[in-house]
Amino acid sequence: MKKNNKKEALTKQKKVIMILLAVIICVTASFTDKGFMKTSHAQEKPETAIVAVEDNTTLKEVREKLENGIPNIEILRSYKKGFKGLAVKLYPSQLDLLSTVEGVKRADESAAYNTSLKDSVPFIGAEAIRGLLDQRGVHLTGKGIKVGIIDTGIDYNHPDLHRNYKGGYDFVDKDDNPLEGKDKEGKETMHGTHVAGIIGANGTVRGVAPEADLYMYRALGPGGQGSTEQILAAIDKAIEDEVDILNLSLGSPINGPDWPTSEALDKAAEAGIVAVTSSGNSGPAMWSVGSPGTADKAISVGASIPPLRMPKITLFNQPELSISIQPIQGTAPWQFRRDLPLVDGGLGMKEDLKSIKGKAVLIERGGIPLIRKIVNARKAGADAVLIYNNVAGSFAAGTEEIQPVPAVTITREHGEQLRNAIEEKDKKSSSAVLRTVLEEETDHMAFFSSRGPVTRSWKIKPDVVAPGVDIDSTVPHGYLALNGTSMAAPHIAGAAALLKQARPEWSPEQIKAALMNTAVALKDDSDNDYPPFVQGAGRVDMTKAIRTDTLVYPGTLSFGVWTLGDEKRIHEETVVVENHSKQTKTYSFRTETDSFLGLRWELPKRMTLKPGKKKEAKIRLEIEAGAVDYDQLDGVLTVEGGNEDIRLPYLLFINEPDYPRIGAFDLQPFGRNRGYQYEVYMPGGAEELQIALYDPDTYAFAGILDKEKDIKPGLYEQKLSVKDLPVPEGKYRAVVYARAGDKEEVIETIIHLEQTRIDEKRSKR
Repeated sequence: MKKNNKKEALTKQKKVIMILLAVIICVTASFTDKGFMKTSHAQEKPETAIVAVEDNTTLKEVREKLENGIPNIEILRSYKKGFKGLAVKLYPSQLDLLSTVEGVKRADESAAYNTSLKDSVPFIGAEAIRGLLDQRGVHLTGKGIKVGIIDTGIDYNHPDLHRNYKGGYDFVDKDDNPLEGKDKEGKETMHGTHVAGIIGANGTVRGVAPEADLYMYRALGPGGQGSTEQILAAIDKAIEDEVDILNLSLGSPINGPDWPTSEALDKAAEAGIVAVTSSGNSGPAMWSVGSPGTADKAISVGASIPPLRMPKITLFNQPELSISIQPIQGTAPWQFRRDLPLVDGGLGMKEDLKSIKGKAVLIERGGIPLIRKIVNARKAGADAVLIYNNVAGSFAAGTEEIQPVPAVTITREHGEQLRNAIEEKDKKSSSAVLRTVLEEETDHMAFFSSRGPVTRSWKIKPDVVAPGVDIDSTVPHGYLALNGTSMAAPHIAGAAALLKQARPEWSPEQIKAALMNTAVALKDDSDNDYPPFVQGAGRVDMTKAIRTDTLVYPGTLSFGVWTLGDEKRIHEETVVVENHSKQTKTYSFRTETDSFLGLRWELPKRMTLKPGKKKEAKIRLEIEAGAVDYDQLDGVLTVEGGNEDIRLPYLLFINEPDYPRIGAFDLQPFGRNRGYQYEVYMPGGAEELQIALYDPDTYAFAGILDKEKDIKPGLYEQKLSVKDLPVPEGKYRAVVYARAGDKEEVIETIIHLEQTRIDEKRSKR
């Protein structure tokens, strides 16, 4: 058991913001007690919304009420299996009417989703168990297991995939041919083919389950983007096709437990499907996991590092200095085998970059957008760019404008060390020299892997981790190595296929438990276990999962939030213990200590189970209010008695945790000269919201765009007419402020009153 310090939330990238708020919604239509009033929609463009239907109401009843009550509404699709509801098309100003219709539980905009891989297959033990036989005497290869994949499509003509491909559907082009498509520049997509190869390639590359049957549901189109409507339709189709495993290497930044795609995956699990999804690539910030990775019954997968030689940097005259570098996505790889002179590039402005040709340039974060720093350095002739943080710690970054120069980020502390070394050398009329070294690295968390937990439900996510760095797999017409939790998830989908073949009678809950109960706990550079909201139960080990004789689920425990002064001091979780051995077994529970920092455990007494039997056990945690002086606590409970001890990581918060009050902000034009609409996602709501505008260069105050109070949790939308704008159209720095109780947060975003822009910086007080 250990005490954790709060982690500072890091900046989310432009791409994350744009994914979240892809659909513009306005709620100005009005109605009377006699019925809905018709409004003029001549300047509006119809948009898609997802309607959740009450359990005690039929889809037909709600459909009729919508068609009779809302003029010009179009019913696009009905969902019956994974998610009970409808996809509808209507004018943005009519969206507010949906929630007034009897039988409608909720209505949401159709969010956008984005695609978020060597030696990784044997590393998780998949090759080692292929010599084992299933109950029919067939080797464990995934044979006979149907694996559905919701992604960008598949190159089913690829020599490593054509034998395994069995069918699917294209929800983008609406046909039976889910072939990989092309992006806006005419380049082929590759993500789905890469994911499919990790699961079931059988050729030059061999996936985790090389004889599994692959079904592709193309729900992500050109550019790797798709809507909630398409994702839900694909889940419905997978349930209809009765797949055994379903992989979704996609995500949105919506960290909430009740988003439609998360609910649909829970329904898929209830239908008997092992649902596997990536947790996201928005790490290392806490609370960065997004839907559908927030689905409670799905297996949410983070990314770890398989055996690799990773580049680090040092100084020629200080070889003891070892600096980790984080590649900026969209830039050239760091592959230097020679030393580089290192110079100070200030903030990366053109006037800062003198005499840098053929050198590595050290640039401080801030002042101008990151992409401008890289472009300025490249045009000035730099061979490499190092951008160090302007606040404590590290940060992740990426650019959609591909740059043919290696660019990486480092911590502020390391940046200051390098800057001091440059200054010392300048005094001696010599140069600092940067050297690249390769260090063996394995079984660490990938820097980019999204962290949990889930807002509001406080559930621990991810559930497990798997290799997601430098993963070789199939792409159309060839092979390629890619990074991401998108590459980690299919490792688990393949592993689940092997388990399903070995134990066809096991439910999704049991397969999930087997993978979690036997996972290997990963440690950080200080040899401490990563917290459960970083790695879940740990990195999957198939050699242990396939031979486990005991299951305990759920595989992690969330004791929620306890507020100081709250009379309820006892938190309780129920677990199920199953004996899958051929002998009677006796199980016992233990913690590191019986009492710690004001906690008192009441663990189940020793229990004896005959072969094939199971039993529920209650775990009670009592909090002694006077002894609590921390905000967050995590640790491990251990269940003994099986052929392996089972670790159950747990998480507890004291008082409401410091999760982001603002998930994202977006502003877009509305209609033709009608005004603008902004959207803010606030997981816990806010007592006060204010959006102030400043000059982007001088920070001179320009005006208050809007100010609201008492906003409910979730997505908040507001429309502003042109005449209500406090400033003329143009470019501004929007400072978005939200407060709930004593918690405050600010996001700074450069916006245009013509189109949304880019650079975002998060700060907390």
